[in-house]
Amino acid sequence: MFIQIPYLMKSDMETKEIIGRDKEKEKLQKAFFSKESEFIAVYGRRRIGKTFLIRHFFSKQKGVFFQVSGIHYADLKVQLKEFKKEIERAFYNEKVELKAPDTWMEAFEMLTNSISMSDKNKKIVLFLDEFPWMATRKSGLLQALDYFWNRFWVDLTNVKLIICGSAASWIIKNILNNKGGLHNRVTLKLNLEPFSLHETKLYLKYLGVKLDNYQILTLYMCIGGVPFYLKSIEKGLSAVQNINHLCFKKDGLLATEFKELFTSLFEERGQHETLIKLIASKRNGISRVELEKHIQHKGGTLTSWLKELETAGFISSFLSFGKERGTYYKIIDEYTLFYLTWVHPNSQSRLQKEITSHYWEIISQTPAWKAWSGYAFESICYKHINNIQKALNVPEGSSATTWRYVPPKKIEEEGAQIDLLFDRPDSSITLCEIKYSSDHFVVDKAEAKELLRKKSVYQKIMKTKKHIFVSMITASRLKKNMYSEELIDSEATLDDLFNC
Repeated sequence: MFIQIPYLMKSDMETKEIIGRDKEKEKLQKAFFSKESEFIAVYGRRRIGKTFLIRHFFSKQKGVFFQVSGIHYADLKVQLKEFKKEIERAFYNEKVELKAPDTWMEAFEMLTNSISMSDKNKKIVLFLDEFPWMATRKSGLLQALDYFWNRFWVDLTNVKLIICGSAASWIIKNILNNKGGLHNRVTLKLNLEPFSLHETKLYLKYLGVKLDNYQILTLYMCIGGVPFYLKSIEKGLSAVQNINHLCFKKDGLLATEFKELFTSLFEERGQHETLIKLIASKRNGISRVELEKHIQHKGGTLTSWLKELETAGFISSFLSFGKERGTYYKIIDEYTLFYLTWVHPNSQSRLQKEITSHYWEIISQTPAWKAWSGYAFESICYKHINNIQKALNVPEGSSATTWRYVPPKKIEEEGAQIDLLFDRPDSSITLCEIKYSSDHFVVDKAEAKELLRKKSVYQKIMKTKKHIFVSMITASRLKKNMYSEELIDSEATLDDLFNC
């Protein structure tokens, strides 16, 4: 076992289990047992389980585990004091008291000396958690890391350095895209994303929560696959009841999470919040041009903010054709979209008087919720492209995208939007229509006509000669009839999205 893992008792390590994350565990395993030093960068949004994964994975390995976590808004002196304490725990079992360093150069020299006195045959993991929070203004942290990695640690084949942080854009800018001595030094990048539907089901089962796929989908549309959120799901309650407790109670975990989320990730939180609210207000996406009309900052500053939101997994960009050409942005984070649509508009009234305990049970039965669910389901489908591709027998090497056409005003023709399409290497294209419903979806005469029209518009505008397949992606199975038999070539269902 490791020597002194802070904040984690041995009993916790033995009883807790890492659910999912199979690819990440495989990569960490390879890095740990490699015969070279390793520089690993782990990033992802708040509450996603980065620290849990690293702690619990390495707790099962033999060696020395050094972990220190940056403290939000703490000054340099406090950060260095904590760093010293963790060296004393990991390397000296708290039997030696070291002199507090005044700079990061001194702190890393102290760490290097401690490494040199350790058994050379033992693996040494240096886990610098919430690293961006350590990098206070004029702290010299990056310069010190640069020097000690290149001067000492890179030559120590038993050292595995892990830099971790929730501020994904900071990690990418300052570590992965570093222009100085850390350029191209990272040997492994782990962008930890929310659980897939499959992993969410596994995790809920691990917690003793028994829900079917449709109930889990309902939860996922509102809170996504964030492990910390899912951990608060109460067994014995339906998805709707759990959402009501989490989001619409005064003390609900997710009633105030939005503000805390942006505060922890972005220094200029206000601008990021303004942007995310503008993007959320447009169901089919909002263009860069339209964003510039509402945001004072343009050019590189706006580009930087949009990249930060995209890197953190809140938004996604896509291209549009026709009159409204250019880059568009959509919300892809389930909790953010749900909060801004359903929770935030009620926040002021809730502060004065708590919403009825059955509030969400009532709202979830309204036409407004059913319409919004279709939008949320589309977003989830985009995150499970590989599952859909497999279910529809789309060959490897196909590119997936969305498509829409808005005709010029002077031209009297209808536009079209295609939810998802696969441009395939076998001279074919699969056009997908995504439909959310609690019952079997029925392709009636009007629906069939609309699908054929979209197909025709796409062929005309794109001038493609490829063969076009039409597929359906449904939350409930497609009900077969004369229209579906004639028009629909293949179908992906909710159960397909849950496959591993």
